[in-house]
Amino acid sequence: MGSIRSLRCRECGKEYEPQFRYVCEECFGPLDVTYKELSVNKHTFESREKTYWRYFELLPIADKNNVVSLNAGLTPLQFADKLGEKLCLKNLYIKNDSVNPTFSFKDRPAGVAVSRAKETKLKAVGCASTGNLAAATAAHAAKAGLPCYIFAPSDIEHVKIAQALSYGAEFVAVEGTYDDANRIASIIGDKKGIGVVNINMRPYYVEGSKTLAYEVAEQLGWQVPDSLVIPVGSGAMLNAICKGFEELHSLGLIDSPKNMKIIAAQPHGCAPVVDAWKRNSDEVIPVEHPETIAKSLAIGDPGDGIYVLKRLRQYNGLAEEANDQEIADSIMLLAHTEGIFTEPAGGVSVAVLRKLVEEGKIQKDERTICYVTGNGLKATEAIIGLLPKLNVVKPDAAEVAAMIR
Repeated sequence: MGSIRSLRCRECGKEYEPQFRYVCEECFGPLDVTYKELSVNKHTFESREKTYWRYFELLPIADKNNVVSLNAGLTPLQFADKLGEKLCLKNLYIKNDSVNPTFSFKDRPAGVAVSRAKETKLKAVGCASTGNLAAATAAHAAKAGLPCYIFAPSDIEHVKIAQALSYGAEFVAVEGTYDDANRIASIIGDKKGIGVVNINMRPYYVEGSKTLAYEVAEQLGWQVPDSLVIPVGSGAMLNAICKGFEELHSLGLIDSPKNMKIIAAQPHGCAPVVDAWKRNSDEVIPVEHPETIAKSLAIGDPGDGIYVLKRLRQYNGLAEEANDQEIADSIMLLAHTEGIFTEPAGGVSVAVLRKLVEEGKIQKDERTICYVTGNGLKATEAIIGLLPKLNVVKPDAAEVAAMIR
């Protein structure tokens, strides 16, 4: 089974063969992939492909022939000197995943999950999603030649799933809420043997997001950053990033990450993890009706919420939220200073970064990584009201010259 050793329950520690399962039979806890001992060093990856598959040995695929790649990953770690100057930060970096093939970080987990589906000879894949994940899963399914099913509420605006449908995915329009669609996807996936990437393929799916840690470490010359600002929806990405740094340390590739400061960023109107953190509670109370422009983070009942809280306590953590105006302003600030146009999730990261700097919780010399996870072209409505109005002029050179400063 390649480098995969087992699936281990995150709660009770029971181990299983790496088969088509995703919850523990004993305690119903989530399962994580564990790996056999590896022999790699900093030079192992130097001359490899410029995608996240350069870390093949650290991902849950046994045979490289089963890799389904759209050449995602190894995205820019941009030294944000202009934004840093605005915020009085000397060592600020933007991890820019808006430039992935389907324009979000979801190409990482979706690519790993679809590759695993191919390797285990599943007949189809799918996901419960209304946005970035739907597009990423459908695109990788198209490349793999697998049917793809997108489970979502029937009243969703078609523009939201246009990208996914363009890849040939089939829209399963479920009457009801996103939770209803998620429940149906789970039942049908198990009954029909469909790899629903964010449900019954989840142990493998989340492994893709570890590469957001691998790349940052390698791009920093195998150094551990001081602070990481990570947008939180389900919480799976934050947990995977922490796991990624831990694995690199266990392999001797980086120093201990124990002094890292992990920061969870959520939008006001759907910030159950931030709420729990500020209450100093282990209970994440679901938000029944999320209200935020950051739709990709509007997950009212985050599946990995309790594990985010554990990671924050483990890694000197902080958690903060940003309202719609702060998010929109931060989208514009990032675009104006660094030439990066992010969707609202990235605006949440930047807005929370600004807040914590102003509160003195991030120091100017800290090497800070701010994760931007999706492209602004997916959600232009978020900032349309902040854009300048068009100045219509006659086709007269003198008149145009007079208005240009």
